[in-house]
Amino acid sequence: MNALQATTYQDKSSGRIWKDKFIQGLVIFLSVVTISPIALIIYKLFVEGYKQISLGFIIENTPDTFAAMTAVANDERIPGGIANGLVGTLLMIVLASAIAIPVGVLTGIYLYENQGKMMANLIRNISDILQGVPSIVLGLISYLWIVKHVTMGFSALAGSVSLAIMMLPMIVRSTEETLKMIPITLKEAALALGAPYYKVILKVLIPTGYSGLLTGILLGISRILGETAPLMLTALGSSTINLDVTKPTSAVPLLIWEFYNDPNMIGLIWSSSLLLMAFVLTLNIVSKQFAAKRR
Repeated sequence: MNALQATTYQDKSSGRIWKDKFIQGLVIFLSVVTISPIALIIYKLFVEGYKQISLGFIIENTPDTFAAMTAVANDERIPGGIANGLVGTLLMIVLASAIAIPVGVLTGIYLYENQGKMMANLIRNISDILQGVPSIVLGLISYLWIVKHVTMGFSALAGSVSLAIMMLPMIVRSTEETLKMIPITLKEAALALGAPYYKVILKVLIPTGYSGLLTGILLGISRILGETAPLMLTALGSSTINLDVTKPTSAVPLLIWEFYNDPNMIGLIWSSSLLLMAFVLTLNIVSKQFAAKRR
């Protein structure tokens, strides 16, 4: 009887081991399938895009069609670069961050401090809905608000407003969730020591949740880096570097779209996309590091 029980136990144990190995192999296979498209995209961008990457590609403005056509006909590197797009992207990212970060963080603090109240629930629902609104709609809203009534034309400011609206939901939610993870005893201790409410927010809650707040901000920036649709309705684009926020300006996504419509500049599409992908990946990696630090 003992031998029979031992044999039955071994059979069940081997069956469990086989099932465990099967599930483990299936998980690994599906994980490889999931990351394969990303790996292939990065590989394709690198193979096709590194040829144009140089110092001139970063510090020079976009070439005209004739110069690109001549270079392609002579099998040479296309002259010029995307400096106007890089400067425009940086300008609009800074403006959008200046708008979205204070508003988003303060709104997140309000939601944290007023959980369960009707107004807080309404703002939270609006934020969640806003996160799912197509970017082209946000561009149209910015067009009606800024382009038509403030700058009276396409501008970097209008593009920044549309990008800021896109950033807001992520910053709001990340701020609220980060503050929820902070022990309530820290806040109570600060208030018990007689610290004013605003100092509790500025000196206790925000510094304690700094890594979580920064993670949400970086994720918001990485999301808007590659947006094209709202900028087509607001910033429009520019062939030169422009630092006037009331005038049209370019951005890397806009340049990629312009290159796509010019058969002589196809080579610049890959290089611009590679550079943009590198920026987005870097921001995501940095945000993951901060998220890990927060945990």
